[in-house]
Amino acid sequence: MTQDTIDALCSRVLDHLDLSREGRHLVALSGAPGAGKSTLSAPLAARLSARGLATEVVPMDGFHLDNHLLERRGLLARKGAPETFDLGGFARLCRALKAEEHVIYPVFDRARDLAVAGAGEVDAACRVAIIEGNYLLFDEPGWRDLVPLWDLSIRLEVPLAELEARLVQRWLDLGFARAEAEARARGNDLVNAARIAAAPLPADISWP
Repeated sequence: MTQDTIDALCSRVLDHLDLSREGRHLVALSGAPGAGKSTLSAPLAARLSARGLATEVVPMDGFHLDNHLLERRGLLARKGAPETFDLGGFARLCRALKAEEHVIYPVFDRARDLAVAGAGEVDAACRVAIIEGNYLLFDEPGWRDLVPLWDLSIRLEVPLAELEARLVQRWLDLGFARAEAEARARGNDLVNAARIAAAPLPADISWP
């Protein structure tokens, strides 16, 4: 991702936000699994911070339900689907980010496949929190109720073939054999991507 690309998106974010309003702004960065949310969010936050707007990234993935709960519910194979997240806890975090200066939140450790409590922190200096996750603009019960919290929403648009290649590579990078990597990508990740595509809510910015 080029610096020009980051600069262009940074300028659009600054154009959309009402910086005369006090308090913290929440920017929702949404997209399918493999769309590049994590890849984009960190340099975007750094660029906004460099332009005088202290920005932190807060991933939704810290609210994955633990594998023991998913196994009990028969959902382990569908980890990453909307029903495998603690939506209530995530919504409480987002409301806290709007209302409270100092907020602690859980972070997902992909290598260990679990959420780590109290591993992330947003302090009073943070003016913008980039919330990144799959279902931030998702028109299903509960998820759609998050939308009023966003001061700005961005949807990443990636062609299906590119998504599949990225998702397979993600599993390969975690040590899975190609056959299993392809099975995981096609049997779960791309199913979730299709579900997101079938129930989109409007975004302020579609990117690229």
